Amino acid sequence: MDKRKIIIDCDPGHDDIMAILTALANDDRLEILGFTTVAGNQTLPKVTNNLLKVEEYLGLDIPVYPGEAHPLIRYGQPQPAAHGESGMDGPILPEPVRKPEELGAVEFYRQILEREEKVTVVALAPLTNLAILLARYGSLAERIEQIVLMGGALNGGNINKCAEFNIWHDPEAAKIVFDSGIPIVMAPLEVCYAGGIMLKEVERFNNDAPVSRLVYELLDFYCEYARKRNWESTAIFDLIPIVYLLAPELFESRQGRIEIIREGEDTQGQTVFTEGDGPHTVLVDTERRRCIDVFFRAIRQLDRRYS
Repeated sequence: MDKRKIIIDCDPGHDDIMAILTALANDDRLEILGFTTVAGNQTLPKVTNNLLKVEEYLGLDIPVYPGEAHPLIRYGQPQPAAHGESGMDGPILPEPVRKPEELGAVEFYRQILEREEKVTVVALAPLTNLAILLARYGSLAERIEQIVLMGGALNGGNINKCAEFNIWHDPEAAKIVFDSGIPIVMAPLEVCYAGGIMLKEVERFNNDAPVSRLVYELLDFYCEYARKRNWESTAIFDLIPIVYLLAPELFESRQGRIEIIREGEDTQGQTVFTEGDGPHTVLVDTERRRCIDVFFRAIRQLDRRYS
């Protein structure tokens, strides 16, 4: 089986790191060409630094290309409630020695797409980088085989009445990306909740294996948001696109077209889905146990690799 070549566009973020770890564990199937970062969960310097900390902890040497520090026309609004002031509170990791690449995210995309014929973009953050890429180098869109993203909502939002945070944060960028004609697989809030982790399951990472220890410290902080609300489970939102790439058979989906609503106190960032012909696939459900098992297996594999 040929490896799928991917670029991970992210704003780490605890759930971004879970997605990245799962992709790393499956490097026989997913080849990470690079990471691009964008302002979202926290500011661009913070999320970029968070990723570099994890790379250094694991001894990785995958380049990190910083992207856009602000939405296209709006002010960024980081959300520390779930992720903390650093965007990745919990583990105490040393400041990284290594630095991000000098080349920016959009120019990195250009170079890769001029070289590679089929690239999948895994978008775990606001879509600002991709929107600027398409506006600046629209002819390269045909080189993107697919965009698999975490974002959107079908039945109610987590940042306003109707919208999910990533789309709400930069709805103008989201509209450009969704209107581009590129095949898109969207993992909205609903499927992320369906594939979530039980809070009691986090304890399985409470051991001295190096990757499990990192995961436990990240999830222990991340799950505090759910504990305070007396939830039994929580979504690891950004994990779902990676699980989909590895095991698409675990998901129920619908085909159609998504419209992005850009304005309105309750509707900014709303994703309106019309089923039928169209370039957009929406994941609507999954079997929780089998979905989260992909993550559990990935961390066990990394523990063996890094022990």
